[in-house]
Amino acid sequence: MSDRLPKTAITPATHTVPPARFSHGVRKGNILQVAGQVGFLPAAAGQAPTPAGPTLREQTLQTLANVETILQEGGASWEDAVMVRVYLTDTAHFAEFNAIYDEYFAGLEEAPAARTTVYVGLPAGLLVEIDALAVLG
Repeated sequence: MSDRLPKTAITPATHTVPPARFSHGVRKGNILQVAGQVGFLPAAAGQAPTPAGPTLREQTLQTLANVETILQEGGASWEDAVMVRVYLTDTAHFAEFNAIYDEYFAGLEEAPAARTTVYVGLPAGLLVEIDALAVLG
């Protein structure tokens, strides 16, 4: 008999099937890893993913909502997040992103998650990607 904890894939109904062999989120024991999410609007089966809009604000708010959906499906919340990684396509977006991020998390009761921000290339039209790591009590 194995002592290994089961690993459970988290795939909300609002998310499209990933383009490769990975899960939107994975929970193992009290650890929940959310894969990088972008600002795609919720989609019905068979629909092509559509960005929330062309602006950093629209995409950031939708990206954060997409991460939160996976956290919730995995039994967690932003209060459980210990690490957030942000991927921006343009260094000029850093200050605007920080303002949106601070506004979004203004009501957080506990200490905010640690955060890393890096600059990357993303598919055309996408400006931000976010992943998160949560530890459940």
